[in-house]
Amino acid sequence: MNIFADFTQRVKNALYSLDLKDQSGAAPDLSRVVVESPRDPAHGDLATNAAMVLAKPLGSKPRDLAEKLAAKLNEDPDIIETSIAGPGFINLRVAPVVWQRVLADVLKQRQAFGAIVQTPSPRVNVEYVSANPTGPMHVGHIRGAVVGDALANLLAFAGNEVVKEYYINDAGSQIETLARSAFLRYREALGEDIGEIPAGLYPGDYLKPVGAQLKEEFGDSLKAMDESDWLPIVKERAIAAMLDLIREDLAALGVRHDVFFSEQSLHERKGESGSKIDRMLEGLREKGLVYQGTLPPPKGQVAEDWEDREQTLFRASDFGDDTDRALKKSDGSYTYFAADVAYFQDKFERGFQEAIYVLGADHGGYAKRLEAVGKAISGGETEVIVRFCQLVKLMRGGEPVKMSKRSGDFITLREVVDEVGSDPVRFMMLFRKNDAQLDFDFKKVTEQSKDNPVFYVQYGHARCCSVLRQAALEPGDAKLDDDELEKADLSLLADSGELELIAKMAEWPKVVEAAADTHEPHRIAFYLHELASSLHGHWNRGKEMPHLRFIDAGNAKLTLARLALVRAISLVLASGLSILGVNAPEEMR
Repeated sequence: MNIFADFTQRVKNALYSLDLKDQSGAAPDLSRVVVESPRDPAHGDLATNAAMVLAKPLGSKPRDLAEKLAAKLNEDPDIIETSIAGPGFINLRVAPVVWQRVLADVLKQRQAFGAIVQTPSPRVNVEYVSANPTGPMHVGHIRGAVVGDALANLLAFAGNEVVKEYYINDAGSQIETLARSAFLRYREALGEDIGEIPAGLYPGDYLKPVGAQLKEEFGDSLKAMDESDWLPIVKERAIAAMLDLIREDLAALGVRHDVFFSEQSLHERKGESGSKIDRMLEGLREKGLVYQGTLPPPKGQVAEDWEDREQTLFRASDFGDDTDRALKKSDGSYTYFAADVAYFQDKFERGFQEAIYVLGADHGGYAKRLEAVGKAISGGETEVIVRFCQLVKLMRGGEPVKMSKRSGDFITLREVVDEVGSDPVRFMMLFRKNDAQLDFDFKKVTEQSKDNPVFYVQYGHARCCSVLRQAALEPGDAKLDDDELEKADLSLLADSGELELIAKMAEWPKVVEAAADTHEPHRIAFYLHELASSLHGHWNRGKEMPHLRFIDAGNAKLTLARLALVRAISLVLASGLSILGVNAPEEMR
């Protein structure tokens, strides 16, 4: 039950019954009419902007329209009071039975409460992480991995068919550098003194196992080969080893992709039809979207320093980009952007209605070009959505964390997860909007205090489970399974704190919908923290006023109703934590 959608429709029905006409004599557009939580709960349970958004097109004063609408809404038996605030906002008080229905729906739907059903389910591709396969994941990859994974989970909960995808950048000079670095470790594994790692190669110890594997498979035979012969062999083994390492690192963070897509596959030629990039370019030519020309110098570069070269260009500026983009260089080789275009075309051909890219902040200029590609290739059938993740600054007790020795010059993802655990990492990466910089303090995220958001939320779930366990130990024959809790007399829940908890749970479907629509999973983390805070606040009231405690040994029916409330809170917390990829513990030590 989405109480906001329900009452928005009731408000619209009331407006229809008033038979209102705009100044042209037509029925007014009600698309902007919404029902939301009031800014101040003291004003009411719900509020609508209907009079404010309709007054002008109807040629009416907002307050006059509000009075007419309020009178009509008062006929609804589930609305016990209306009041008009300011210039025309209408606040509503709903009958207790409304909250009872919400709670009953949570108990019935369980962790599916708030989920959205879409038929047919839109197909969405979420591409995230996509780091070069040249070493272990580092701290710079953590946020994008968590945001992308949580976003994919959220969209699936919102009724979409979601594919989680990793784009392997396995074509380019960095892969040859990887192969040469691995070959150096191979020589080391054969007993050769390789000395200091030459500049330009990858120095991390993570390549030593690759060298050892090459020795075991090939002995010393690779040393006798020319580079042109051993390079493709070592490249293949090194990429495979790095991908295994990347998968292990991501798994430690609870991230698992459905598809690993190889960039190299876009370049592979298949008979006379050529490569996927060849076919993409031919398709753009047929649409008249490619031409031979030159580009202006990049911003900030003086014209006399710019080399004027004729290239094969894509008319990206026709689709909202700042400039046209090169697909082929003057020497005839493809640009990196050409692979990006062919990759999107592959997504479009796989039937996705949305293609979401979760990128690091250093890719800030990619949004317009990717959106332009989407419009040109799909004709608007596939929407391209780009989300950027700002940097994460690692701290320990307020002091910056030093670099890692294992990787050579950066802190690895695995080191962070191994020290504090996956749950704190995932939750804290989502406890701030993705495009805002984030400080991650190892000490603070492991504190067992209300100042640690992930502990505060997980403790809320564990506290619910503790109450239910304790109730099961109380004398009496009452059962505590979900079927029995659904039979509780929810009308007995009349305390303001209990009703506030139900009202907060009633917001969950709307939070899910808004977070999915805006592609902002941090809204889920914020909401869970608010719900946990409400729970802990009510718990503390019970410590001071024993008659409010969840278990009342002298009143079995009231206890069952309150336990139903506790169970419902645990279900919503568990549902939200599942979207974030965070565990919902039943007890915490």
